[in-house]
Amino acid sequence: MRYSVSHITTLKYAAPVRLAQFNMRLRPADWPGQTVSDYVLGIEPQPAQVHDGEGGYHVNETRFSMHEPIDRLQVESRFTVEREPLPFFVADATGPDLAELRERAMKLPDLSALAPASYIFASPVAAPEHDIAMWAGAFLDEAMPVMEAGRALMRAIHDEFTFDSKATFTDTPPIEAFRRRRGVCQDFSHVMIVAARAHGIPAGYVSGYLRTLPPPGRERLVGADAMHAWVNLWCGEELGWVGFDPTNAMLADADHIFIGMGRDYSDVAPLDGTFRGTSAQTMYFSVDVVPLE
Repeated sequence: MRYSVSHITTLKYAAPVRLAQFNMRLRPADWPGQTVSDYVLGIEPQPAQVHDGEGGYHVNETRFSMHEPIDRLQVESRFTVEREPLPFFVADATGPDLAELRERAMKLPDLSALAPASYIFASPVAAPEHDIAMWAGAFLDEAMPVMEAGRALMRAIHDEFTFDSKATFTDTPPIEAFRRRRGVCQDFSHVMIVAARAHGIPAGYVSGYLRTLPPPGRERLVGADAMHAWVNLWCGEELGWVGFDPTNAMLADADHIFIGMGRDYSDVAPLDGTFRGTSAQTMYFSVDVVPLE
């Protein structure tokens, strides 16, 4: 499938702010089965400085700064992407059991941004939570193959939690969403990450998009109106990283467009930054993922 992706973010300030600096993570990082072309970034007003580079994990980061006072900022990210279906063998694979997986992850001589050992420990947002670990322990055990464990976690969250865009905020801790059993894709992904790591499964937070309109005869996927989030689990050297979408109870496939992966949302947040001033900020966004037939 080929898609045209458009993401427009608008920030408005109640009064002008000065010396604003931003970090943007919207340019897709390389990912198997995905080819990106025609990437265009537009920023209004024009920044004084722009620097493209890599983030701390597997994510591209654009840093830009405004030297003049601003009361409004608009960032537009556009690109074309070709997405191949998930290889057929992945859906039928099992992978190593959890006890073996944990040992492999810790012994693998890899210090790259995709090294599994980087995703097995606590991170700023996805801190260990006893209640989440005990909940997951009711249906996980060390003899379970990792693909089976990933599906069990994904389906449990999908079945027990309710998608509710008003129940949480961007900074809501995973344990609060877990106790409420409500939230959005970001919350569900964080809960799954905390649960997976508690049982020795390397787990990463993926920022991306979903196809906006479904093919004929298929239901629209939940989370298609904004940036989406799902979980990558490291399933051994043979399978590598496999995407699990707890919001829709499915493996990440041709409808999922990868932007970046980090330990949690804080590593891949689409836009953050600082400014001098005390003005209130309001954010608006528009996302379209349109198939190109």
